[in-house]
Amino acid sequence: MIDASNCWVTPGIIEAHCHIGIIEEKKGFEGDDCNETYEPVTPYLRAIDGINVMDPAFHNALSAGITGVMVGPGSSNVVGGQFIFIKTHGRDIDNMVVLEPAAMKVAFGENIKTNYDQKNKLPSTRMSVAALLREELFNAKKYYEDKKNSIKNNDKFDEEFKKECWLPVINKKIPLKAHVHRTDDILTAIRIAKEFDLNLTLDHCTEGHLISDEILKSGFPAIVGPSMAIRNKIETQNADFKTSGILHKAGVKVAITTDHPVTRIQDLPICAGFAAKEGLGIEEALKAITINAAEICNVSHRIGSIEEGKDADIAIFDGNPMEVFTKTLYTIIDGEIVYNLKKINKI
Repeated sequence: MIDASNCWVTPGIIEAHCHIGIIEEKKGFEGDDCNETYEPVTPYLRAIDGINVMDPAFHNALSAGITGVMVGPGSSNVVGGQFIFIKTHGRDIDNMVVLEPAAMKVAFGENIKTNYDQKNKLPSTRMSVAALLREELFNAKKYYEDKKNSIKNNDKFDEEFKKECWLPVINKKIPLKAHVHRTDDILTAIRIAKEFDLNLTLDHCTEGHLISDEILKSGFPAIVGPSMAIRNKIETQNADFKTSGILHKAGVKVAITTDHPVTRIQDLPICAGFAAKEGLGIEEALKAITINAAEICNVSHRIGSIEEGKDADIAIFDGNPMEVFTKTLYTIIDGEIVYNLKKINKI
């Protein structure tokens, strides 16, 4: 029994896009497995093989009431690899998995251009980024159709390791997870997803408030942030906490991200608070880090709300979790108390 009198009891908070454990804190190069920067198309990489759950950021997440995280490769490649959705408590990542693979990471814009231009190789322009992605998707779709026809006709089919990873994307079980900041990159990602009839999430969506109607027409959701990070790149010069509110009011489903470690994962509720203040509102800001995030990440059948039959991922706070003075009292995952402030304070 927990006495939660005068407390806020919420679903466990969800981070819809981050690099926790795959960029470990305090480890430098030895703990950074976020980007394979020597080959621009690497869809066969799996985040599960690069995440160290001993990263202290997992405890920081628990201390903020964060119970679920979408984790995967960074944005230095046209195709970075497969994301995974995991719980934030455990020692064995295989026992923490909620959905794997959960998405296929693709990226547009400045990061890729910088990485490969320095190596004097393709792609160094936005045109070549789009072209390489189209080529990969074209080949993946052909592979999918060939395999389907072979199975239908009982023909022999030789599976290819580097193509099998695309099947859940092509059959729309998981989305493309697109790193997009600028309006042109957002629209290119939408254009390509529509060309190949794929699902898509618009991650970062920094200039989304400038084209909210176009994003609404696409039908794709936005994962906005990191809005509390420094605007140190050309493509993030229009970053603002107002983006989430403008997109929501236009009718776009919105989640909020820290993009940890760009902004610390434990500051996710505070980022939601800033978004609430800048137009999103308190209720929608809470949805952006709970049920909306769960729905966008395709895990709402298990988490994101407090309902009978779900995983009992719950956070208890002594006030509004989006206010800076609020303390997390308990974090509960799968019905088990995994963070207890009273016990921490006794240590």
